[in-house]
Amino acid sequence: MSLKQRIGDDMKAAMKARDSRRLSAIRLLLAAVKQREIDDRLELDDAGVTAVVERAVKQRRDAANQYADAGRNDLADAERFEIEVLSAYLPEQLDEAAIEAAIAKAMAETGSTQPSDMGRLMSALKPALAGRADMARVSALARKALAAGS
Repeated sequence: MSLKQRIGDDMKAAMKARDSRRLSAIRLLLAAVKQREIDDRLELDDAGVTAVVERAVKQRRDAANQYADAGRNDLADAERFEIEVLSAYLPEQLDEAAIEAAIAKAMAETGSTQPSDMGRLMSALKPALAGRADMARVSALARKALAAGS
């Protein structure tokens, strides 16, 4: 079963269960997937749907942080709930040790040793870790590793 079909089935299950909060989050995700398909004029595969889910989670994480900073904990909690719902459609996330191992491997392969090599290192890491790790976290760990290596 494709990821898009799974999302559709989960939407139907949320409708039957009358879980309006979950249904709303899934509908927004399906709308984003369909919008991307219309914009790009193609049928998204699992990797494309995963990219849409990642973008949606990132948007909600940013919104939750902004709401929390503004003291609107009710809205921040709603965004966190949506993050929880949408995260179920992402592949299992790597832990910090696995990310650091991937960074060390990429540093060895690309010959990156100093902070000015950050672009080269990230371009090697992105295809390997996309969808399996938060790229902002990967970037911070890579920057730390390059600073320690110089």
